[in-house]
Amino acid sequence: MKIAASIVTYNSNLDEVLHVIQCFLAHEKASIIFVIDNSQQDKISRHLLFDERIVYKHFPNNPGYGSAHNYGLWQSIAQEIPYHVVLNTDLSFSADCINQLVVFMENKPGVGLVMPRILNPDGSDQYLVRNNPTPFLFFIRRFFKNNKRATRENLIYENRNKDYEQPMFHIPFISGCFMFFRTKVLKKSGLFDENIFMYTEDADLTRRVLQVAETAYWPKATAVHNFKGGVHKSLKLTWYGFRSAFYYFNKWGWGNTLKDEVRQ
Repeated sequence: MKIAASIVTYNSNLDEVLHVIQCFLAHEKASIIFVIDNSQQDKISRHLLFDERIVYKHFPNNPGYGSAHNYGLWQSIAQEIPYHVVLNTDLSFSADCINQLVVFMENKPGVGLVMPRILNPDGSDQYLVRNNPTPFLFFIRRFFKNNKRATRENLIYENRNKDYEQPMFHIPFISGCFMFFRTKVLKKSGLFDENIFMYTEDADLTRRVLQVAETAYWPKATAVHNFKGGVHKSLKLTWYGFRSAFYYFNKWGWGNTLKDEVRQ
């Protein structure tokens, strides 16, 4: 069995990039990791020569997060690699995390996409088992995060009423920071929608996977995510967020009903 992975960099911290690469390559079944660089200048390829399993691809025109990951996903499909992991550069995990996800997928052939338990650096949970977003939720999370209504909606959206120490299934929205795919399912669902430059591309793809297979959360696998929340700190990233959300809601509908579909 072989497992592939991809990371997308954009002027990323080199130490973080090298760390997540090494985290993945530590697994005995790791066969290839695609490092897709959307930066205008190539400043990292010379640092990636230490392992022949690293494949570097430079897209100086920056086609977007999902589009860049699609390069690696297509390669995995073409090479008939059964599993492909989409990773952020700001992750840390052990080989056992990948192993737990492989064992889970081998035992659950109906699952096409699974995520591990994602922790903050302090060991607390990041509540990334999410229901489908709504336009209202998108707006209040951006501008009224501490509002009582926002807090109440957020509890449902992030499934904080669920036990994150237990498995969950039928996840409507799995975070793009760590997505473990069965590649044959991607042949049916399609890859990341390249009309989305960044943000909501993970919500969109999860919905399409869920139309043809099951999605899941497996807490026996854990990873640490040093989340920086760029969309809340930059006007440019906020603009990308709004543009992607507009496209996403045009595609899936502008309904304002937040539904809890996760099964535990």
